[in-house]
Amino acid sequence: MVRYINAQKAEIDIHEMTADQAKRYIENFLRKVNPAVKEVTIIHGYSSGTVLLNMVRKQLKHPKIKSRVLSFINPGITILYLN
Repeated sequence: MVRYINAQKAEIDIHEMTADQAKRYIENFLRKVNPAVKEVTIIHGYSSGTVLLNMVRKQLKHPKIKSRVLSFINPGITILYLN
């Protein structure tokens, strides 16, 4: 599910998805996202396993991703900064 925080920030919750579903979902979002969006928070969780966390942090590649920030306050999220 995508939630827009404001014109430049969005949030995507990928709980309950498989790694393949989540990867396709995020890639599709990034392909279509408004160029004004520069920050995307991915909520993947971590207490039920690390499959989604690892997919977002290590396997997800897309030309719009400029950098990733790993949250130390909440290890269940990763922030993507976009070009």
